[in-house]
Amino acid sequence: MASISREVVIESSAGDVWKVIGEFATGPSRMAPGFVVSTEAEGDYRTVTFADGTVVRERRIGVDDEARRIAYSIVGGSVEPEHDNASMQAFPDGERRCRLVWTRDVLPDRLAVPMAESMSRGLDVIKRTLDDR
Repeated sequence: MASISREVVIESSAGDVWKVIGEFATGPSRMAPGFVVSTEAEGDYRTVTFADGTVVRERRIGVDDEARRIAYSIVGGSVEPEHDNASMQAFPDGERRCRLVWTRDVLPDRLAVPMAESMSRGLDVIKRTLDDR
């Protein structure tokens, strides 16, 4: 199983960043506008459409407001891993700064490179969107 971890420093408080990333139904579209073109949610599932045409169906695994951590998995769409588990977590790094850590475990291993590249591109957009929020 491939494990991927990416992180970025965002010039906003962990609480402000969490208000966006912790919202399962709207988070992807709000944190990465343009990279994500739509998010449609129903209960514990959401469909996320990306600008490159990729569509994924994701299931909410858990949301921990105290730890500022959301966990989810891809369960369908144009990318269909055998196994996927991802989480995003905002860690305070001062009063007006935080580290956003995005991790993913995925099978098959051949999905690791394209997913890691997508996560890196996504974090660039997330940083630009959430800096100084």
